[in-house]
Amino acid sequence: MHKSGDVVLGGLFEVHYTSVFPKLTFTSEPQQPVCKGFDTLGFRHAMTMAFAVEEINNNSSLLPNLTLGYSLYDNCGALVIGFSGALSLASGRDEQFLLRQNCSGSPPVLGVVGDHYSTFSIAIANVLGLYNMPIVSYFATCSCLSDRQRFPTFFRTIPNDAFQVRAMIHILQHFGWTWFGLLVSDDDYGRHVAQSFQADLAESGESCLAYLEVLPWDSNPGELRRIVHAIKTSTARVVIVFAHEIHMIQLMEEVAQQNVTGRQWIASETWSSAAVLQTQELTPYLSGTLGITIRRGEIPGFLDFLLVQPQPRNVKQFWEHTFQCKFNPADREDGESVCTGHENMELAETEFLDVSNLRPEYNVYKAVYALAHALDDMLRCEPGEGPFTGRSCASLQAVEPWQLLHYLRKVNFSTEFGDEVSFDENGNALPIYDVMNWLRLPDGKIKIQNVGEVKKSDAGGEELTLDEHKIFWNTDSKKPIRSVCSESCPPGTRMARERTQPECCFSCVSCSEGKISNNTNSLECFSCPEDFWSSPQRDLCVLKKTEFLSYEEPLGICLTTTSLLGTFICAVVLGIFIYHRSTPIVRANNSELSFLLLVSLKLCFLCSLLFIGRPRLWTCQLRHAAFGISFVLCVSCILVKTMVVLAVFKASKAGGGASLKWFGATQQRGTVLFLTCIQAAICIAWLVSSSPAPYKNTKYHNDKIVYECAVGSTVAFAVLLGYIGILAILSFVLAFLARNLPNNFNEAKLITFSMLIFCAVWVAFVPAYINSPGKYADAVEVFAILASSFGLLVALFGPKCYLILLKPDRNTKKAIIGRYRKS
Repeated sequence: MHKSGDVVLGGLFEVHYTSVFPKLTFTSEPQQPVCKGFDTLGFRHAMTMAFAVEEINNNSSLLPNLTLGYSLYDNCGALVIGFSGALSLASGRDEQFLLRQNCSGSPPVLGVVGDHYSTFSIAIANVLGLYNMPIVSYFATCSCLSDRQRFPTFFRTIPNDAFQVRAMIHILQHFGWTWFGLLVSDDDYGRHVAQSFQADLAESGESCLAYLEVLPWDSNPGELRRIVHAIKTSTARVVIVFAHEIHMIQLMEEVAQQNVTGRQWIASETWSSAAVLQTQELTPYLSGTLGITIRRGEIPGFLDFLLVQPQPRNVKQFWEHTFQCKFNPADREDGESVCTGHENMELAETEFLDVSNLRPEYNVYKAVYALAHALDDMLRCEPGEGPFTGRSCASLQAVEPWQLLHYLRKVNFSTEFGDEVSFDENGNALPIYDVMNWLRLPDGKIKIQNVGEVKKSDAGGEELTLDEHKIFWNTDSKKPIRSVCSESCPPGTRMARERTQPECCFSCVSCSEGKISNNTNSLECFSCPEDFWSSPQRDLCVLKKTEFLSYEEPLGICLTTTSLLGTFICAVVLGIFIYHRSTPIVRANNSELSFLLLVSLKLCFLCSLLFIGRPRLWTCQLRHAAFGISFVLCVSCILVKTMVVLAVFKASKAGGGASLKWFGATQQRGTVLFLTCIQAAICIAWLVSSSPAPYKNTKYHNDKIVYECAVGSTVAFAVLLGYIGILAILSFVLAFLARNLPNNFNEAKLITFSMLIFCAVWVAFVPAYINSPGKYADAVEVFAILASSFGLLVALFGPKCYLILLKPDRNTKKAIIGRYRKS
């Protein structure tokens, strides 16, 4: 289609979507390829350019006194035909373009609108770039065309694939889809999309591809079956397709054949509004599809133009396709009538006249106006203030494409629809996409509705706006499906990936004891602070349980009660002895030592209380010192009493009276004090050199803090116990030697028995103490203290209290002497 004018713009469109090439032989005459498959929408794209040119010519404020013309070529869905059309636009047609004798004059066209496909645009831009001819594409999205080194004259009014891919990823992230498949066409468009998609996914690090398949250009049934089988068997429930309508038709036929349902399809702008796919056969599979599509616009007056402009004499195939008729009766097929040329376009059932959803057409419209505004700016140049050599301006009579290219880079205007049109340094328009959803209607048909938009934000990223209440989901729950390789790891676990698996495929491993993770999909667990431990769910650090011999627990209550009982009994026995202090049993063998022994036993019972309760510095320092001194005082009294028994028995024999002078009351007190001071010196040296202190022990239980007293110096503790043991053994040996003395000295038997109990308890204490953890070590020591104290109390004072209280007739000097004489 051609229209002459002062300046001519070229256009490349897909009016037919396929072509048949004749077989070439050496004998036959060369024949032209035959274009087949009339593309109604492609023809409407071409008519949009014709309308825009007519509208500009009727606009007195834009390009006044200048008539624009156009020359439109059909690429027939074949690169060789589209490329041939581009060369024709650049070099001109004989009947239309004649050079002057000096080879000067305007070129056949100053700029080109097109082409439809990225692959075609790459080839054409490579060649027309040599002419410095500006090319403004309305549909080629390959990000490779942004390379200004290769394509310095290429512009486009559609966002490039890099933005489209990022917009797709935003939608995926919005719905939490991290596991999906990607299908691309086998051309520059598909390959660059795949590269861009994989690069952006690697950068985000949150999603990954389950599979990447390349759709064949030709209808290869075996390859399509393999691809659809991969979709069917994959765990990914989201399928993203960057391909053309012809690929989707072939693919969806195989999808329907294998009945692949339960998939969420994500459409690129090339097929997101394709009417050819909106059939009842494909509704069960494609309803609910989300797609990125070109910004919708409004073109006032376009419908009236379409009703008037297409005439049979101009577009024969369009007329035959629209009214299902043939001008040549011999060409008719079943059901077709003969075209009269007077059919009513207003009554035609064709999407050609549906101008409610103009998207690629709106881009064509903006592309034509961009070239027109650049030409207008160029012609408004004031002489002497131009941008070219010598501040010159371009001349309409000898204008060159490179001059228009200069102004096209700086073009900036707004459409009547309110969209701003300008190009960045790479020739890309301001990016904005509509988000479409395929709504299934009750009658089984599909309606495409706008549910949001993606545009460039002020911060430079992508801004996604969705009206989720309008989205139709092709699921039983009417909610978005889940498509993840692995479910999110909850708090308390961490992600464990295998090297052979994609990033978003992982297993969830529970945090080990003492470590937690409090976020979803944590890469690692971190340790809790020293005084904290992990909760059972491993998602929170909680204070560790504390353990010590407490007054509130049953064991502590029993030991405390026993200690107080022993103290009370000692007090009662002391009261009995004080009350009966003048009786022979009390007075026998130094009653003062008996009183001191009872006081020391009382201290032994009370010192056990220092082992109960939370250990503190003063209790740790005092407990062993009080225990050691109390028991040395007690055993010292017993030792001195034993020595006195032996001395008195020896003095009762002839010549033995001299030995009593060493065992008077003063000497007895001095001996007890001296032996006790040795233990006190040991305790002082221990406290000064390496004092016991509270210690948080976590060796027994990871989730518990066992509060105990660290002895500080094991040697000092051993010396303290060893000294008590030496005195106890010495007392036992002396008492054992005196066991056969006459009955009036039979306290030696009591001492022997008490020391036997004492030694047995403390010999058993050592291994039990070493092998008892935590608070049980303290309990063992308290038990040993109480058992040995009760053993001494009962063995030494039980028989005496029995005689004093129950056998007073035997608590006389005569009775004691009588027993001796009887023996």
